[in-house]
Amino acid sequence: MLLTFLQTSSETVAATVEPLQEELSFSLLDMAAKGGWLMIVLAILSVIAIYIFGERWWAIRRAGKIDKNFMKDINDYIFDGKTKSAISLCKKSDTPIARMIEKGIERSGRPLTDIQTAVENVGNIEVAKLEKGLPFLATIAGGAPMIGFLGTVMGMVQAFFNMSQAGNNIDITLLSGGIYTAMVTTVGGLIVGILAYFGYNYLTSRVSDVVFKMENSTIEFMDTIQAQPYKKTEE
Repeated sequence: MLLTFLQTSSETVAATVEPLQEELSFSLLDMAAKGGWLMIVLAILSVIAIYIFGERWWAIRRAGKIDKNFMKDINDYIFDGKTKSAISLCKKSDTPIARMIEKGIERSGRPLTDIQTAVENVGNIEVAKLEKGLPFLATIAGGAPMIGFLGTVMGMVQAFFNMSQAGNNIDITLLSGGIYTAMVTTVGGLIVGILAYFGYNYLTSRVSDVVFKMENSTIEFMDTIQAQPYKKTEE
């Protein structure tokens, strides 16, 4: 008798808990759907941010790769007077540093200031190419949370409007449901903004590393060009 009662009680509790668990559990997709049309805007911004981050990461990674012996080979070619071989090596490398050095070699024989100006101009163009898309990523980092807050405000306005229309039949679910829907956009905006913010800072630091390598290579190249006449005189 007691065993039967316990089994019946446990089955009753399980039958009560299961619907509650199903009721309380919800997927991220369901939560996003409750955020309204602004969640579509945030989803589009998140896709754009991911694309920019992936594309820029790959481009910056390629730009930062350079053979350790590249500058040594360039210096050897210059001292030996093999400018064509040096230019061919630059074209084969196909990196920002190589394009800067190539422009400097093409200007060899001119005053050092002209060579340095030409190299720096190419360097500025290459840096601009590396930073392409980063301002838009920064815009997403700052704009996505604002869009989320806009959705929250709109949701709150809608919730209080529904309460005003309810008259004396005010139900707490009118307010709680509206707040819940409104807060979803805030969560979505913050998630997109935080990811874009960290991605932007990471890519910016990688660009700074590439710029540092470019500056070092420029200095080394200018030292080689400056020493070249003396090397020829000694020979």
